[in-house]
Amino acid sequence: MKKILKITGITLLTILLLLIAIPYVFQSKIKEIVKRTINDNLNAHVEFSDVSLSFIRSFPQAQVQVTDLVITNFEPFKDETLASAKNISLNMSVKELFKNASEDPIVINEINLEEALIILKTNKRGETNYDISKKEDEQTNTPKDSSSGFTLDIKDYAIVNSALTYLDEASNTAFYITELNHSGKGTFSGDVSELDTETSARVSLKVDSTEYLSNNELKLDALIGLDLTNNKYTFKENKALINQLPLEFQGYVQMLEDGQEVDITFENPGSDFKDFLAVIPKTYSKSLDNVETTGNFKIKGFIKGKITEETIPTLDINMVSNDASFKYPDLPKRVENISINASIKNSTGLADDTYVDLQTLNFKIDQDVFKSSAVIRNLTSNITVNANVDGVINLANLSQAYPIDLENDLTGILIAKLETNFDMDAIETNAYQRIKSNGNLNIKGFKFASEDLVNPIEISEATITFNPTTVNLNKFDATTGKSDIKANGTINNLLGFVFSDKKLEGEFNVNSNAFYVSDFMKETTPNTSENKNATPTEAFKIPAFLDCKINADAKTVYYDNLTLSNVKGNLYIKDEKAVLRNMSSNIFNGKLLLDGYVDTATTTPTFMMNLDMNQFDISQAFNGLELLQSLAPIASALQGKLNSIISLSGNLDDSFTPDLNSISGNAFAELQTTEIKPKNEALISALDNALSFVDFSKLDLKDLKTNLTFENGMVNIKPFNVSYKDIGITIDGSHSFTNNMNYNAVFQVPAKYLGSDINRLIGKIDEQAVNNLSIPVSANITGTFNKPVVKTDLTSGVTSLTKQLIEIEKQKLLNQGKDQLLQLIGGVANTQNPTTPKDSTSTTNPISDPIKNVLDGIINSGSTKPKDSITTTKPKSIKDLLNESLNKKPKKTDSIN
Repeated sequence: MKKILKITGITLLTILLLLIAIPYVFQSKIKEIVKRTINDNLNAHVEFSDVSLSFIRSFPQAQVQVTDLVITNFEPFKDETLASAKNISLNMSVKELFKNASEDPIVINEINLEEALIILKTNKRGETNYDISKKEDEQTNTPKDSSSGFTLDIKDYAIVNSALTYLDEASNTAFYITELNHSGKGTFSGDVSELDTETSARVSLKVDSTEYLSNNELKLDALIGLDLTNNKYTFKENKALINQLPLEFQGYVQMLEDGQEVDITFENPGSDFKDFLAVIPKTYSKSLDNVETTGNFKIKGFIKGKITEETIPTLDINMVSNDASFKYPDLPKRVENISINASIKNSTGLADDTYVDLQTLNFKIDQDVFKSSAVIRNLTSNITVNANVDGVINLANLSQAYPIDLENDLTGILIAKLETNFDMDAIETNAYQRIKSNGNLNIKGFKFASEDLVNPIEISEATITFNPTTVNLNKFDATTGKSDIKANGTINNLLGFVFSDKKLEGEFNVNSNAFYVSDFMKETTPNTSENKNATPTEAFKIPAFLDCKINADAKTVYYDNLTLSNVKGNLYIKDEKAVLRNMSSNIFNGKLLLDGYVDTATTTPTFMMNLDMNQFDISQAFNGLELLQSLAPIASALQGKLNSIISLSGNLDDSFTPDLNSISGNAFAELQTTEIKPKNEALISALDNALSFVDFSKLDLKDLKTNLTFENGMVNIKPFNVSYKDIGITIDGSHSFTNNMNYNAVFQVPAKYLGSDINRLIGKIDEQAVNNLSIPVSANITGTFNKPVVKTDLTSGVTSLTKQLIEIEKQKLLNQGKDQLLQLIGGVANTQNPTTPKDSTSTTNPISDPIKNVLDGIINSGSTKPKDSITTTKPKSIKDLLNESLNKKPKKTDSIN
């Protein structure tokens, strides 16, 4: 017995080892077959990570696994993925492995496909990405009686957790199947057989902008008869579940040379109105288990005919419900008096003759009755719509009667009475004469709140009248936050905006007593270290769908810390750009005129503005406007009036304010100043300390005019003149928007302010012109406005004074006349004559008395004493005397005051 068990154990172990080892012998052969099959049959790039063979996983059959398969296209869909699959399993008899694949095909009995994704696409030229099979002349040369590779003799197959996408760019159609699980049992080898299938998936269908199916749940159990000889597939016992609507259908589909022939009939087996609620996606209808319903609902129809390039099957699908109602157990309201009579028909087989006839769609909630009907034709070409709406809806009742998931509650009464008849081509081409709309729409007590809104919008009343060519907004009264808005106007293409991708065109008059900009702008979270991982806030965009003109008139507009009154002007919005024309406002006790634009079409919003400021209160303006503070910070110390014209452009930051480092432009400013209050201005204090001969609080700035340019974060000021009494001052330079300065000021100081020492020295020249002498004193101002650095330079002053004194003395000598000049020349000649007696009493050069002695004394020593005079103190130069004089604090009795 032990011997038998031992032999049995060794035998089983040997078999197990063989089952594990043998696949490695055949694995390279399997890979070769897979690659040859792909290369012989497909015009596409195919990759897979591995092909493996196992006798264990599907014993007693062999299993071949292809993992991580990816198929990508050649041109015209180069490098686009056609299909991918995580795992493909092929089960076959072990004996198939011993066949010569070049002579006998390998028969596959079972296929399992896991996590597959297939993307089928047709472009606008009609080219498809799935036409990748090689034509006969492209296939490798093989004997005609041989079919190398694999052949199918399927008994079982399964598709697990997969998806299919179909995109048709020409018809703008998108069809999605997700969460697809499908299995079938049967065989394809016989001429006539049966296939038993089970399918579950979610289906979405969108044609143009209309979504016909939205993630609808689909289940199908179908017994399909296969007539492979005639390519006919018959539905024998079939039950489908669309969302929760049960359907039974029967019929067949037969493949023809020029298309397919279809003959299918279907209907729901019951007649409960709950079946209608089941058509609505479960996401919106919720659970129907405890819903109370009354009335009936029936859907039935047929699809019969040929599908070819020119024709579609005829069809007649009808939905009818009479005197129905429903009530959800957790909601207080009931929807009743429901009547539905709708059909989809085509009697010719031409796609363009398909139409939808909604004869009746009526319901009632509380006392509010809503009635509607519509006929929609030419679904595949120029869609035409003829619709009627007549009813009242209390918006608050919608969520109390039906389980709608609203992020925010709706309130208000909607009253509509409207007839409309139009075609899509008329909308697309603005052929308003073919658009016939009449009626009115009235909204009362409407309130809407959203996370995208700073405050809820409350519309007390809005009235719209529909005319054949236009839509009139007769009345619009609303509030949000502390703002009130009243509007009226004309909308030119409301239907084009609603049913197509047209822009909303119109002209509106908007009035407001109080308009707070903060009621419409959400605060953005700064990007600090604490929230740097937060999702960035999308920059504000002007809606691309707007193409309108707004005539604005607001009594008071509040923006940040600014208060604007009597705001009037025109606003044009188009292509994500807002253009301001003839805007005017009262602000800072003056008048503001404004033209320009804001453009948000680019990644970084840009702006351009022309500002005309008239009679602005300087102190208020410079304390209230950051832009003016940056252009001329020192002006905040001024009291008086400002006239200015500013042209600027640049970028806007996330808070929709100008990025100062990006703006460029120019400005002209005129000051009508009455007073300077420099007590808090570090710059004026620094100037006062460095240049004591000027009292900067008493500068004469009346009618000051200056020009500025700014670019790349710098403000450049062209030279302008001011005065302090009879001291002329010229200023120019630049500063950055970060307040770094580089300014030069030149002070023309009259000689009378130079002090007694300077005046005594220059008084040696007895000439009236001396009284008009002045010297330039330069001051260089750097640092920042809060920490200024002031340096004075007297070099140019000394040079200027010397030149002026020489010029005055020169003119004085010239004016003495020809005789005096000849005498001086003669004197010079005598001093140079060697025969002149040594004991001559003339020991000095005649020209030295009026010029040399005086000027040398003034310029070199500040004294007229002879050179041989004994002195105990070093003589002072003009520069020393000027320095003392200009930096000496003036006294109240001093002439400088």
